[in-house]
Amino acid sequence: MRYGVLGTGEVGRTLGGKLAELGHEVTLGSRSKDNPTALEWARGAGAGAQAGTFAEAASSAEVVVVAVGGRVALTALEAAGAENLDGKVVVDVSNPMAFEDGELRLSPVESDSVGEQIQRAFPHARVVKTLNTVNSNVMVDPSLVPGEHQIFVCGTDASAKEQVIGLLGEFGWPPHRVLDLGGIRSARSVEMLLPLWLDLFRNLGHAEFNIEVRRGH
Repeated sequence: MRYGVLGTGEVGRTLGGKLAELGHEVTLGSRSKDNPTALEWARGAGAGAQAGTFAEAASSAEVVVVAVGGRVALTALEAAGAENLDGKVVVDVSNPMAFEDGELRLSPVESDSVGEQIQRAFPHARVVKTLNTVNSNVMVDPSLVPGEHQIFVCGTDASAKEQVIGLLGEFGWPPHRVLDLGGIRSARSVEMLLPLWLDLFRNLGHAEFNIEVRRGH
């Protein structure tokens, strides 16, 4: 499978590295073709890894992963080009966060989400929100956290979600631990988990944790 990962931060490099390790072809996209972080990543990630612009990453991909910050996700996707997203699965792992005056702020929040914004802006893309509720290392190696903890997916296109659930399985998330929350509107709730995640991080002192949902009888 060919993946375009938009974003050269820790999340993008971690996801791209795992995909390359699994044998996929991966282009790590950034604003410029000569981004030094992306070029260094490509040199170390194996034969199937390369760096390029957002547009180059998206055009060569069968699946596009949005791994930039949520507040710049639309800008990155606009640079990638709507024609390079049409009909493709777009996996949104972003969070709409920023620190303002030392406090975490989410925008959009409650009445909208990045996942919904992407789907509205690119109606022919098949957007699936997932993985934004855990640290990047846990995204690609859930065994770092013991127990039957879960990851969430939401999106309008059922077959796109099925494809993403398969990808999550490659990362180590078995299907019974992937909770489908329904349509893309549910991206609001998983994006609003970020303040809880941050408080848990401060309390625990590390990022290798997750939420486990237990069903009653």
